[in-house]
Amino acid sequence: MREFFAEYGQLLIDGTLATLAMTFISTAITYVFGVPLGVLVTVTAPGSLKPHRGLNAVLGWIVNIGRSIPFIILLVALIPVTRLIVGTSLGTVGAIVPLVVAATPFVARMVESSLAELGPGVIEAALSYGASTWQVIWKVMLRESLPSIMRGVSITLITLVGYSAMAGAVGAGGLGDIAIRYGYYRYQDDVMIATIVILIILVQLIQMSGDLAARALDKRNR
Repeated sequence: MREFFAEYGQLLIDGTLATLAMTFISTAITYVFGVPLGVLVTVTAPGSLKPHRGLNAVLGWIVNIGRSIPFIILLVALIPVTRLIVGTSLGTVGAIVPLVVAATPFVARMVESSLAELGPGVIEAALSYGASTWQVIWKVMLRESLPSIMRGVSITLITLVGYSAMAGAVGAGGLGDIAIRYGYYRYQDDVMIATIVILIILVQLIQMSGDLAARALDKRNR
């Protein structure tokens, strides 16, 4: 065991840090785009704050198309776009663009589901007090849905951990790249097992942290 960590310890540490960087940076950027998209889908739905059947249909199609493309195919298809935006399609930086594109529709649907959990009475009450559409969205819909949205953040992080490992197949770096280069091409099962164990630990830590944050934000637990 000591010999293993002496030889591969730094490699695994670097791979873990690269995976964390890809995952957290991509998630942060994804929520910048995904939350407004999810809110827009929600408020333009029939019977919502600003119903607009045509816009809602277009946004729904965009989200559904984005979610229907397998990530590995999207990863390869976006290589020219990734190179145009960040200058490379390799490494941690090169993985961020396809990760964001893949996760944004996913986040939009989760935000939409979180907002849909609110009863219509809460929104109607805010409107009856003279709240504007923006105030209802920001101070009522998003604020009241925050615990559910936080649970969605942990789901997104875990999903992107898996996606980042998959991105290692095309040179994105991180634990996925290590698993493929050493565990698959060189038949080093010990390195493969080590990457799997690290990924399991990361997922468990993310899930636990997300659950704790959601409980802390939930008014019912106060």
